[in-house]
Amino acid sequence: MYWPMTGFEGHIGTPQKTQSSIGYNLRRECSLGELMDQETCMVKQIRSLDSDMQTLVYENYNKFISATDTIRKMKNDFKKMEDEMDCLSTNMASITDFSARISGTLQDQHAQITKLSGVHTLLRKLQFLFELPARLNKCLELQAYAQAVSSHRRARCVLQQYSHMPSFRGIQDDCHAIMDKLAQELRQKFRDGGSSAKDLSECVELLLQLDEPAEELCDKFLSHAQSRLEADLLGLEAELRPPLSYGPTAVTDPYTGPAHRLSVEPTAGSPTGPSSLNNPFLSPSSRTDILEFIDRGCNEFVSSLCLVIASYQELFVNRPQEGELASKNIPQMAIGKLHAFVDALATRYFSLVERRIQEEKSVGDNSLLVRALDRFHRRLQAVAKLLPGSAVPSQGTEIVVRAARERIKQYLAALQSFYLNSLTDVRQALAAPRLGGSSAGVGSHLGGPATGKEAPASLPELLSTLSASILNQIKSVLASVHLFTAKDITFSNKPYFKGDFCSHGVRESLVVNFIKFVCQSSRQFCESAGDRGGSTPPALLLLLSRLCLDYETSTITYILTLTDEQFLVQHHSPVTAVTALCGEAREAAQKLLNHYVKVQGLIISQMLRKSVETRDWVNTIEPRNVRAVMKRVVEDTTSIDVQVGLLYEEGVRKAHSSDSSKRTFSVYSSSRQQTRYAPSYTPSAPMDTNLLSNIHKLFSERVEIFSPVEFNKVSVLTGIIKISLKTFLECVRLRTFGRYGLQQIQVDCHYLQMYLWRFVSDENLVHFLLDEIVGSTAHRCLDPAPMEQSVIEVICERG
Repeated sequence: MYWPMTGFEGHIGTPQKTQSSIGYNLRRECSLGELMDQETCMVKQIRSLDSDMQTLVYENYNKFISATDTIRKMKNDFKKMEDEMDCLSTNMASITDFSARISGTLQDQHAQITKLSGVHTLLRKLQFLFELPARLNKCLELQAYAQAVSSHRRARCVLQQYSHMPSFRGIQDDCHAIMDKLAQELRQKFRDGGSSAKDLSECVELLLQLDEPAEELCDKFLSHAQSRLEADLLGLEAELRPPLSYGPTAVTDPYTGPAHRLSVEPTAGSPTGPSSLNNPFLSPSSRTDILEFIDRGCNEFVSSLCLVIASYQELFVNRPQEGELASKNIPQMAIGKLHAFVDALATRYFSLVERRIQEEKSVGDNSLLVRALDRFHRRLQAVAKLLPGSAVPSQGTEIVVRAARERIKQYLAALQSFYLNSLTDVRQALAAPRLGGSSAGVGSHLGGPATGKEAPASLPELLSTLSASILNQIKSVLASVHLFTAKDITFSNKPYFKGDFCSHGVRESLVVNFIKFVCQSSRQFCESAGDRGGSTPPALLLLLSRLCLDYETSTITYILTLTDEQFLVQHHSPVTAVTALCGEAREAAQKLLNHYVKVQGLIISQMLRKSVETRDWVNTIEPRNVRAVMKRVVEDTTSIDVQVGLLYEEGVRKAHSSDSSKRTFSVYSSSRQQTRYAPSYTPSAPMDTNLLSNIHKLFSERVEIFSPVEFNKVSVLTGIIKISLKTFLECVRLRTFGRYGLQQIQVDCHYLQMYLWRFVSDENLVHFLLDEIVGSTAHRCLDPAPMEQSVIEVICERG
């Protein structure tokens, strides 16, 4: 019953004692049913193992058959191999036998054969030596110089060793003569230099093998190359010679083409451009443009120089040195001479290039110059690759940088010239209406304002045209300069160029300096002050003040932002701040506006001064009308008001009283004036009058005449009127008046009061100054009898 299990356990290597103990334990501990189940399980396991064993046998049957066939073939092959080995052994024995028999036969003649072989070799050498002169001559005829030098070098040591023998001495002398002739032909061939690079290299190699001094060969090679390169330089220099005569050339504006004046016409729909200039930067045209000149220099001189460098290095520097040549350290000597040679010629070439670049004064087209500099820079990089350590590329880079800086200076000068000529055009446009009408009034003389219907109407257009034209010119210049930083320009992205060029070149040297120039040149118009304000038209001062104010508020920020965005300016180093430029522009605007107020005030003051100084106030007749000069003062003030209002805002005024135009006499009838005009007033009581007047001034508000004005119309007109009335007051204090003179001043002041209060920020200011004028007149009157207020009003309304 348990036999299969016992056999299975023995098959898997389990000890019989262990199996017996397990069976004993099962019988002892398990019931019959459990033993039956255990038996069933074991039977299933046995059947499964039998099945697996059969499967393994079936799967490996073919392998067993194949292995049996392989063993059978191996037996057959080994049998054949044994037969072949036996045959080989037999053959080797036969060969050994034959070899022994040959060695025995030749043993007696071996020494004789060795001796004869040595004699044969010696005879061949002697034959070569005796035939060497003829062989060398033949090579010389066939120009087989390398073979001749090789043959001579093979025999040179032997001939030198046996030179004491006459026969060998003769051969040596003949060979020396032939080789001297060969060396002469090689020198001539090297000197001509018309052969290919390979032939020249072979020629130098042969000369060095013939003990030609390497330094002398280097000098000869460079001397010959220099003659050809100097011919290229002379051709370039000929391009720089100016023509013998120049014909008349039409000068056009470098930015906008044909020249035309800056003017404002009623039908003009767009801003006009700058006037034609005798531009100092426009020079007579050269024979070729800058790009052709650089192309010629690169294609001829630089290309030839690169070929010379490459050939020279191949001949003297990069050639492997062997034997005696290795001890002479030829490459180090040769490279030193090459550097000196290249630097000397490059210096001459660079001087010609800089001279040609300096002739590029016209700023109309920048593309040719940029392309020429780019080509110049790129071709010099070939020299840097061929000759590492040379100063030529860095010197060429400095030329490019200097050319770019010089171009910035030229553009700055052109912008400055454009701005100044634009101002000239503005002045002509301001003067044109005055030339057309002779009845413009006093304001049209000597740069004063014209009457209200002509010049003032064109001020906003002139300002807009001037501002737009300047801004367009700046944009045009930036676009031209931007060509230096184009992506296809090799030097544009170099760190030694782009950072400094964009930050210090374009932003600071061009844009910032031009803005400063606009502010400085505008301030210079305030320095030509005279009795009548100098030669600068007041309207121009007003326009420039508004231009500088616009620059302070928006234009400067816009221009610098545009520059930074176009050129990707990185502010690694300190640059001019926008706020500093805006402050400078505001300062210029303030100074111009102050000067405008002063000039306009002096113009009106001059009229008032002459009207007071040229009249006999003691013997004048009884007033019946307002004097004409007062009407002209009001007209000019009105014209100025219209003119300023075209460019500046209204400003803030204090509240006016309902009787502002009729307050003159009420002011003149104050406590102080009542004392002056009272019937009891007599010249014998001047101390009382002066005392009252001085007490009144102590409690009155102090009027500052030349105070800075604000950027609005009311402040400007207030400053002009203060200056005018203060001048009127000072002139009155220098005169003596009669009764009718006082009454005329009363009429004039009342007329001024009727109109001038509308223009000032505080009407009390006009009342105070006119009160001072009438009071000073009464104080200097011999017979102070004031005119009735009703009569004054009738005269002023009628006049």
